[in-house]
Amino acid sequence: MRDGDQYVINGVKNWVTNGDHADTIILMAMTDASKGVKGISAFLIDTHAPGVSIVKVENKLGIRSAHSCQMAYDSYRVPAWRRLGDEGEGFKIAMTILNAGRIGIAAQALGIAQGAYEAALAYAKVREQFGKPIAEQQAVGFTLADMATRIKAARLLTYEAAWRKDNGLDYIKDASMAKLFASETAMWTATKAIQVHGSNGYSKEYAVERYFRDAKITEIYEGTSEIQRLVISREISRS
Repeated sequence: MRDGDQYVINGVKNWVTNGDHADTIILMAMTDASKGVKGISAFLIDTHAPGVSIVKVENKLGIRSAHSCQMAYDSYRVPAWRRLGDEGEGFKIAMTILNAGRIGIAAQALGIAQGAYEAALAYAKVREQFGKPIAEQQAVGFTLADMATRIKAARLLTYEAAWRKDNGLDYIKDASMAKLFASETAMWTATKAIQVHGSNGYSKEYAVERYFRDAKITEIYEGTSEIQRLVISREISRS
């Protein structure tokens, strides 16, 4: 709600990344509900100002070093000069951030997949069954081959999306493709890496259980895999 040269904000925001540590965050708030998404505005929020509080910090499955919290706003007053862009441009700003951020999540997923693959490969070379390393057993060897192939494909998709963005080309479809494929590759590779490790893969003594836990979020944030497929389908129908 606008009140002179200030906005008065009430509500709760879930899944604020590092909100319990940050001094300043970006908040998207509805300033004109009658306009739908065109009624959303973006603000720079001082997390130490009166009216802002941390409700809880989430106890998450993975990426536990990046805190996520729920924040409440109780008649929080933010000066109009702390609004980003014009009133009603919040959704546009958010989508610009999301489109670029998907390339970053693709890169994150790629790193998780690479780590899981390297751990599985190293383990398979030293773990022996039936008189030879399991890497030489066809079933495991084929799994490692699929890992390497999918990771290379994910890397090329990610590089292409980043290249298109850096060169000022349209990259919305490419970012979604990279994020979709890399995140699902990370989850698949981490799952297979645990399988290669057998029971040891279920132990915190080995890194693959953490890769497994960290991989899942890449299929969810910055737009779920379902949203990426929606974006891709819309973009290819326009071409």
